[in-house]
Amino acid sequence: MDHPPNTARSNGAGPDRSRTGRAARALTRTALTAVLGSVAMKVVRGLDDRAVINDPRGRELVPLTPTVRQTVTAPGGPDINVAIYGPDGAPTVVLAHGWTCAIDFWTPQIRALSAGLRVVAYDQRGHGRSGRPGPGGYTMDALADDLLAVLDACVPAGERVVLVGHSMGGFATLAFAGRHPAELRRRIAGVVLASTAATDTVADTRVLPGGPAALRGARTAVARAVLGSTAPTGPASPISRRVVRFATLGPAASPAQVAFCERIALACPPVVRGGFAAAIAQLDLGAQVAQLDVPTIVVTGTDDRLLPPGHSRRLAAGLPALVELVELPDVGHMTPVEAPTVVTGLIQRLVDLYLAGAPAAPDHRPDGPKVATQSLRSPGTMAAGDAGRATVAPPLAES
Repeated sequence: MDHPPNTARSNGAGPDRSRTGRAARALTRTALTAVLGSVAMKVVRGLDDRAVINDPRGRELVPLTPTVRQTVTAPGGPDINVAIYGPDGAPTVVLAHGWTCAIDFWTPQIRALSAGLRVVAYDQRGHGRSGRPGPGGYTMDALADDLLAVLDACVPAGERVVLVGHSMGGFATLAFAGRHPAELRRRIAGVVLASTAATDTVADTRVLPGGPAALRGARTAVARAVLGSTAPTGPASPISRRVVRFATLGPAASPAQVAFCERIALACPPVVRGGFAAAIAQLDLGAQVAQLDVPTIVVTGTDDRLLPPGHSRRLAAGLPALVELVELPDVGHMTPVEAPTVVTGLIQRLVDLYLAGAPAAPDHRPDGPKVATQSLRSPGTMAAGDAGRATVAPPLAES
């Protein structure tokens, strides 16, 4: 007996209907996943925001309005935005921030120091309110010249200052020592180098997972590409907050400190971020370390992934006028934000020791992370009261 042909199969409608059904189910799953993901992100963001609101450390991260705003320009450079806080006539501290940061990064130090000191903070070229560099303007020499312009314009003639450089601000300080040695000795009474380096910045970074020594070159190339990317970062999100925390802060950082650093870092223009990353990847200031021959304190976090503590140990070993090396347990790259009382105390200490007429120092003893100090000088050369915090370090090993 003959059967009528199966029309559905003969015209292909069956397979088409099956494919259409599978596509619809896949689209439904994708849409559902997107909705659930969006809801989850909103929930996490809400929890993050609540943690920030409830964090008491947030109070010390509210920026102050400067007493004076000023614009200065190095020859051939962009306009540099400067903010000045505190009383005229008081000893001066100059603050140079790091890569992707801005003046607000120094908020804890500005709040603590400006009651009795004159604090001069400036946006590095391309950062904050400062103008962007032109071609060839992303160099350490350019940063050194910007620093000189700030000193010329904002520090009274004949006055010396304490200079504080964090990360790229430390690079600018070393470059300044090599490029303007006479000005260094004439203008700078003491230096704090926070979370910085002189060489091998990308090769030693721990932002990417480690691996066999044979893969070091490939890992360095990937790190250079990631850090030097000019891709837009997008708005703040739970993901960006966790990336910032992992890359730049230690395990003891509070929610408000993480959100504060995220806000500042995401505000940096991508082209500026990438331009300076390329320069930092080629950083070679090893010869300038010996030229920084003014009293210097070096401070680092033991959990710094961007510039691990080995950098600071090598710096300390090469500095001719080291005061001390301070290592902060459980602190990452953002030492002035993560350990504000400690860093402020170190700045104040140099003011008290080396700037004539400095006011009596308030009590800036650490109330946060314990300070682990290694001194490369004998305890007898330390200031009174520091013996309990200072030990003579053995030969320094790289980390």
